[in-house]
Amino acid sequence: MVNELPRTRRRVLAATVAGVAAAEFSPGLIGSAFAQSGKPVLLGVPTCQTAAAGVADDNDHWQGTTLAMEEINAAGGILGRPLKLFKTDVDKLSPESCKQAIATCIDAKVHAISNAFLFAVVPAMDESAKYKAPYLQGNTQRAATDAFKANPAKYSHVFQTDPSEVHYGYTYPLWLEAMEKSGAWKPKNRKVHIVQEQVGYCQTISKTCQEALKKSSFQLAAVTDIQFPVQDWAPVIRKLKEVDAGAIMIDHWVAAEYAAFCKQFRANPVKNSLVYLQYGPSQPEFLTLAGDAANGFCWSTVLGVYADKRGSDFRAKYKKRFPGIMGLVYTGNGYDIVHYLKAAWEATKNPEDFKAVCDWIRANPYRGVCGYMDMRNPYQEAAHFPDNGYEVSAKTLEAGMGQLYVQVQGKEHKIVFPYELKESALQKAPWWS
Repeated sequence: MVNELPRTRRRVLAATVAGVAAAEFSPGLIGSAFAQSGKPVLLGVPTCQTAAAGVADDNDHWQGTTLAMEEINAAGGILGRPLKLFKTDVDKLSPESCKQAIATCIDAKVHAISNAFLFAVVPAMDESAKYKAPYLQGNTQRAATDAFKANPAKYSHVFQTDPSEVHYGYTYPLWLEAMEKSGAWKPKNRKVHIVQEQVGYCQTISKTCQEALKKSSFQLAAVTDIQFPVQDWAPVIRKLKEVDAGAIMIDHWVAAEYAAFCKQFRANPVKNSLVYLQYGPSQPEFLTLAGDAANGFCWSTVLGVYADKRGSDFRAKYKKRFPGIMGLVYTGNGYDIVHYLKAAWEATKNPEDFKAVCDWIRANPYRGVCGYMDMRNPYQEAAHFPDNGYEVSAKTLEAGMGQLYVQVQGKEHKIVFPYELKESALQKAPWWS
């Protein structure tokens, strides 16, 4: 099969197969892997390894996927067949690279594709539609699920295993009001200042937040633009101090740049403001780089490992397998996707029957360490909790995926909202008087 491919793609494929062999057959797993019989079930995992954006999230996803693969193979595999991972590099910001990563998986004849996220998601979906193997990802993009809604026949095989980014904006005022009502935060004013990055993902969050603020007791005071990469936060902090809003949203996504912001902000803070950093602090390097400066800042994710028993058990075994600071998002998502696929493959008894597997996933929700994935909606994406009256939202936690609002306390992430998943109350930030 490899020799029939174009030369450049043969090199990519050969390097990819060589690169994953050691991960799949580590010394502790050789006995169980080779005790199985039958043709391997192959899962394609596009993973950013060399580009500037997305390495941390994709490494988390890869390691969570690897942990699930090891567990499954140790227990006998899929229908008696070993599960193998096919890893290929991708630049998330490049449409051509996103398409090529999917094409490489197709050339390898994978039985399914699992991916953390791509910024050029629709070109990747279009490439995958030529093959129609189940494609499960955590793209967090309504643009992708809008594409499914507009053409469900073409994209019937594409499943977004988390709610879309619109919920970051929709739910932000709900969180502000909940923190005020709890008594943990007393806003100095009702102004909100949004600092927004220019990628479409961040722009969508900003737009939906502005829409939601109009229906809340808070008011938009200012919007300030930033451009990745952010080299110096000083001009932004000057603007934040000029506006002096009671609530600040930094609508960005890069952990290292958030860490730099925290250090500069702590040196010259906007006193008594509640500061929220959208998503990026979930990446492991944030706590390492920010250190004590991270304490007091809040962030959230629509996709994250719960701290309930199921989530805590996963955290413990993940940290044992991969010591160090654990990412709280794509570690669990990679793990959940594999087990969701395992359930579908075993129910249909034929991983080669892509349509049957996709039909099963579409009809059968799955509760993982990151919550409840239910594809029975017009967007084919996980429903969001807490319910805020917008599309694809759930009224109870066990009917949707909980958006985790987190505060850094003592250099650790603690869930403060929703209350069904709460680990700790919101604490006084160091810059509050």
